[in-house]
Amino acid sequence: MLRFLDLAHFSREEILDLLALARSLQERPQARALEGRILGLVFFNPSLRTLASFQVGMRRMGGDSIVITPGLGTWQLETRTGAIMSGAAAEHVREGIPVLASYCDALGVRAFADGKDLAADLADAQFFSMAEVCEKPFINLESAASHPCQALADWKTLDDLRVPTRAKFVFSWVYHPRALPLAVPAAVVHMAAMRGMDVTVLRPEGFALPRQVMQKAQAAAEGSGGSVQETSDRVAALHGAHVIYAKEWGCTSHYGDSETDAQLRAGLGEWCVREDWFKEAANDCRFMHCLPVRRNVAVADEVLDGPRSVVKPQAFNRLTAQMAVLHRMLANQGR
Repeated sequence: MLRFLDLAHFSREEILDLLALARSLQERPQARALEGRILGLVFFNPSLRTLASFQVGMRRMGGDSIVITPGLGTWQLETRTGAIMSGAAAEHVREGIPVLASYCDALGVRAFADGKDLAADLADAQFFSMAEVCEKPFINLESAASHPCQALADWKTLDDLRVPTRAKFVFSWVYHPRALPLAVPAAVVHMAAMRGMDVTVLRPEGFALPRQVMQKAQAAAEGSGGSVQETSDRVAALHGAHVIYAKEWGCTSHYGDSETDAQLRAGLGEWCVREDWFKEAANDCRFMHCLPVRRNVAVADEVLDGPRSVVKPQAFNRLTAQMAVLHRMLANQGR
């Protein structure tokens, strides 16, 4: 494996094989498998789980890592193609990324969406331009349009919980005081469809997932036997749900328009997951969220601290799933 950029780049069988490796490494970490290997981690945006889990994963298999936060102890890096560099950035990623990669055995990059141009963010051009100039194995730590590490960990969580493949998976918008990126919604909805689940995207008017995101998920569902639909009818969506996965994202009908986005979300404070959301769901319905989450804004304490919540196992599986990715990339490299 030389690239881990999007689950869509792999067959369902390849993902299942990677998940089997994750379960094996969770039980037997292979403490010397990555001995002498170095992972470079470049974070243009903040992180808690992604940063910590990759560092720990490397250490558990005998490797090491370096962390670069552009502009904090290093030169600020320019990411735009064709930019006239007369601003704060002193170095371009077209030089910076290959140099960092030359010091490491693999490189991971996190670079969020600009949140201004929907077509540009969905194309993920800036992120893929960085991948193109890296000759070493390259990992998407979350880009404008995808978060494959989160999606892989969530798939493992569903398997660990023995949630049936054809279970009803509700992916619901929840309130946040500002617009957040589409990477997790795009990745997780695609993941659930690829797993073979019956996926319902629940969201208020104005926050429908982009057509490209839904088409990608529907294509995955066609290959797995699942299904994908979208609605603003909360009662119908939650009826019979086996999983409710909450996530915040920005207004898509007026993408990049912060004023209109704020006006639309101002009256949506009731989109906070509370226990009454589960009254029509399956008895064993589970609650998921990728974290971080704003308590009593997006999700109530009673849900996060209740027996339905699996947000902590989800977070733990970031480590186990990513160990599988690292092992597949680096365990036999050059040996």
